[in-house]
Amino acid sequence: MAKKKIGFIGLGIMGKPMAMNLLKAGYSLTVYDIRPEPVKEVVAAGAAEGRCSEDVAEKSEVVITMLPNSPDVKDAVLSKHGVLDGAKTGTILIDMSSIAPLVAKEVAAKAAEKGVEMLDAPVSGGEPKAIDGTLSIMVGGKKEIFHQVEDILKVMGASAVLVGDIGSGNMTKLANQIIVALNIAAMSEAMVLATKAGVDPEKVYKAIRGGLAGSTVLDAKVPLALDGNFKPGFRIELHIKDLQNALDTAGEVGVPVPLASGVMEIMQALKADGKASDDHGGIIQYYEKLAEVQVRHQS
Repeated sequence: MAKKKIGFIGLGIMGKPMAMNLLKAGYSLTVYDIRPEPVKEVVAAGAAEGRCSEDVAEKSEVVITMLPNSPDVKDAVLSKHGVLDGAKTGTILIDMSSIAPLVAKEVAAKAAEKGVEMLDAPVSGGEPKAIDGTLSIMVGGKKEIFHQVEDILKVMGASAVLVGDIGSGNMTKLANQIIVALNIAAMSEAMVLATKAGVDPEKVYKAIRGGLAGSTVLDAKVPLALDGNFKPGFRIELHIKDLQNALDTAGEVGVPVPLASGVMEIMQALKADGKASDDHGGIIQYYEKLAEVQVRHQS
């Protein structure tokens, strides 16, 4: 069975390696981004260049969008020369951005009017897992559409789980982002406490990582903190966007989220301190500043 022709819109920190993995897997790819540099890089690897979102859709059976936020997705899909202007009946749109669940439903409804099926399929794992194709993909939409593109998703992720109807993917991502943010904040509090008390944070990390406190977040973020490396795999400003979507959704359904609200204030303080583009592991810098100590290698 011939592989589907794929269009890919959005070649940022996450999108570019995801597109590269599709090329490596032998898919025909047409790409577009508002910035020419990543487009040139992916085209050099074997993709075709699309002139705009409409052009990408015209040349594709499946269109993937990987964009920063809800307005970007609406612009790429719904605006003049957007995806829906070029898509044919039967085209499948997979939005892998992290956006508000209600926006995913809105875009899907507009797509359905044009005969286009949509899945919302946000990801977790950051840049390292985007590069090695081991992202966790949370999918909302029709089961039969999911099965049509599951092989494509499995090229980019170690897992792709259908969690419910359209919007469910992004609802799951919001739950994921609350847990990740609180994990990083807890790790930061603990490591700064240990360091300020005179205990080697690297040894603390090694002692606790195999027990109940161990986590993927701990293993991903403590080594970076020890190196003082806050180069973005996932920027604080993007996590702020996700938490804002979580807080808005919580308000809509009537759920209290006091811990998420608290870590949002920490991230906003870091943004005000000029650290919006740091990795979200840089949350530790908030605690370091208050405690006047840095969690770093001590030997």
